Amino acid sequence: MSRMHNPSHPGASLREDILPALGLTVTEAAAQLGVSRVALSRVLNERAAISPEMALRLEAWLGVERGGRADLWLAEQTNYDLWQARQHGIPDVTPAPKIAA
Repeated sequence: MSRMHNPSHPGASLREDILPALGLTVTEAAAQLGVSRVALSRVLNERAAISPEMALRLEAWLGVERGGRADLWLAEQTNYDLWQARQHGIPDVTPAPKIAA
């Protein structure tokens, strides 16, 4: 079974690609997004997840045509979270009973 590589946290894309491309500081981007500098900084530094609300803010801020689709930001976050969870192993569960046809 091949191992998928560790997907990046979506905050890394914002920190390394989006903000530099726009020439914005964290403070300026936070103001434009309507969030506190601390809230944005936590996402950028991978200490907080992209929430559905933040994904919608990113969509409104960047626009769909510039990679801002909320569902894509949330999918990137989910891929990151699931990969992190898998590193701890599959939880010990009792399999569900078979469903009669």
